[in-house]
Amino acid sequence: MVTLSLHAMATRFELVLHGADEIRLRAAGEEALQEIERLEAQLSFYRADSEITWINAHAADRPVKVEPRLFHLLKDCAQLCTATRGAFDITVGPLMRAWGMVGDTGAIPATIEREAARARVGIHHLEFDDDKMTIHFKQPGVEIDLGGYGKGYAIERAIDSLREKGITSALLHGGTSSVYGIGAPPGDTAWRIGLREPLKKNDQLITIELCDEALSVSALHGKAFVIADRTYGHVLDPRTGEPVSRALAAAVAGPSPAVCEALSTALLVLGSSGFAVIAERFAGYRGAVALDETSCQTFEGKSCD
Repeated sequence: MVTLSLHAMATRFELVLHGADEIRLRAAGEEALQEIERLEAQLSFYRADSEITWINAHAADRPVKVEPRLFHLLKDCAQLCTATRGAFDITVGPLMRAWGMVGDTGAIPATIEREAARARVGIHHLEFDDDKMTIHFKQPGVEIDLGGYGKGYAIERAIDSLREKGITSALLHGGTSSVYGIGAPPGDTAWRIGLREPLKKNDQLITIELCDEALSVSALHGKAFVIADRTYGHVLDPRTGEPVSRALAAAVAGPSPAVCEALSTALLVLGSSGFAVIAERFAGYRGAVALDETSCQTFEGKSCD
């Protein structure tokens, strides 16, 4: 067994690999983590030198050419926004700023400030040109924030790298929110991941089994602020401009780490009504949502067959 770690995307990534050749495992693992570092430099909403920051600075002035893989990533995110009925939306950046969640501890915006930010949120503000591979913002002030997708995408790319190197047993997680299991640990049939409060059934914490699958968890705990005894979480509903209030936590498991991250965010925003969205459009995904401290609902999605 080889274990490696990396601090990136404001969290700690940890990788466990099993196999017969320690040197080969370590080399494959280090290359996979380097891919995560490279993607942070490209996708970060918070780094002044990232490609996302450059797009945000210039795409309202003119259509800007985007590197092909990133162009397709952004188009995939736009499709996820449509499929989740706007509950997941990468243009949430203006609202994050209005609520003081960009490099700050959080604050309640004035109504006029919140509404002005909400008017700049929505996937309809993005214009893609498939032939020229350009993106254009239809109005000033639009900002892309991949915070609800980028970590899952980085894990997905790292897993692809491991598979290309012939790795058949590995677990990669980013903080407590995104994880992927290749194969299973030696002598077992799956990686078993225990969820935290309040994701439990019959007073027992839920355990998710992963074998060549991903898991993402979105929750109100973590980055939040309290004013007048009310807690405001860092996950915002792009449709209303307000912090999420329908659920405390949501988890989604399925084939793609990036899609799981987007869907867990959408499920947290939508509450149990999000199950219908997953059932309708996302075969092979399953989930759980805690509406409060004592009520947790689970959902088994349709198979991919």
